[in-house]
Amino acid sequence: MNITSILDNDFYKFTMQNAVVNLYPKAKAKYAFINRGHHQFPEGFGEKLKEEIKKLERIRLTVEEKQFLKKHCPYLPPTYLDFLQGFQYDASEVTVTQNGHELEVHIEGYWYRTILWEVPLMFLICELYYEQEAVQKEIGIRVRDEDVIATARQKIEKYKSLGITIADFGTRRRHSYEVQKMVVKTMIEHGKGCFTGTSNVHLAMALNTKPIGTHAHEWFMFHAARYGFKMSNPLALENWVHTYRGDLGIALSDTYTTDVFFRAFDKKFSKLFDGVRHDSGDPIEFAQKTIDHYKRMGIDPLSKTIIFSDALDYDKVQRIANFCKGKIGMSFGIGTNFTNDVGLTALNIVIKMTQAHPESGEWNNVVKLSDVEGKYTGDPATIQLAKTILGI
Repeated sequence: MNITSILDNDFYKFTMQNAVVNLYPKAKAKYAFINRGHHQFPEGFGEKLKEEIKKLERIRLTVEEKQFLKKHCPYLPPTYLDFLQGFQYDASEVTVTQNGHELEVHIEGYWYRTILWEVPLMFLICELYYEQEAVQKEIGIRVRDEDVIATARQKIEKYKSLGITIADFGTRRRHSYEVQKMVVKTMIEHGKGCFTGTSNVHLAMALNTKPIGTHAHEWFMFHAARYGFKMSNPLALENWVHTYRGDLGIALSDTYTTDVFFRAFDKKFSKLFDGVRHDSGDPIEFAQKTIDHYKRMGIDPLSKTIIFSDALDYDKVQRIANFCKGKIGMSFGIGTNFTNDVGLTALNIVIKMTQAHPESGEWNNVVKLSDVEGKYTGDPATIQLAKTILGI
């Protein structure tokens, strides 16, 4: 494995990092690996992962990469681009331990630094796992380029026939960098009018397409640690607007359930943001709630967009598209179903912020209460506290 670019990461990590550098330079964060699928990791896996993590210390933002960001992302200020050019990973911020087949990964440090670790760690775990699995079980699966390309082409042409737009969101749980690159290249070549870009900034640059993304759950989770659960949504949204002044206008809605989010998403935010992102729960119910919300605000839902990004496949996208057509704008961010469809079971893993330390005070537990209770993350006592405070 050979990660060659610091931009081999999801775009929203850089947009959030810029905001953190400006607003919360002294804040600290902790993250933890969550093995939702209870996958078993082979002997020696943890040591191999440590070796790959150490290699990341060598990569830097190149002059060419800086120029790409300057040209295509004008909302990222030159001070941030200078900062990123001087940034380097520090492997001491990541702790990896393995007990038998159980893997633990923890991250701790200043938030403006640790924010970049999540995505590379996840795809390193995935790629190493597939390499090991193929060897350990001798399953004989060989990933052939022509098969990857044929599968991606078939899928993008089916999506194109629906008259919708989609983006690649598949970096974190990809089979490999090579597979993701082939998939995105195929989507570009055969998805004209349908494919809008990729969350992977390095591939956006390499393949001359648009980097896609705004912010993630951790943005709202930190604000809860800093200001309290009731103020999390409004202040996270306010600080995003303050930072980007109308750019990057898709708001993530389900950190503390959609119903709680819409309480804070008043007429000001509803008009300022271009739309919202759906990441958990029933997509049709969410679409209807969103349409109803905009109508209550006196806003034409067709002037806004929902980005759907929750475990999408063709049948699910078709169902959503049929419901939303003529009612509200829509687009789709598709991840694992494109970048990890090679015959092996995709890993069900995440890395989530677990604690945040604002500029003063002490470490606070953070939680995520998505629209599916099974996707809650965080300390059980803090989850219950958040539910009580927010009336969930």
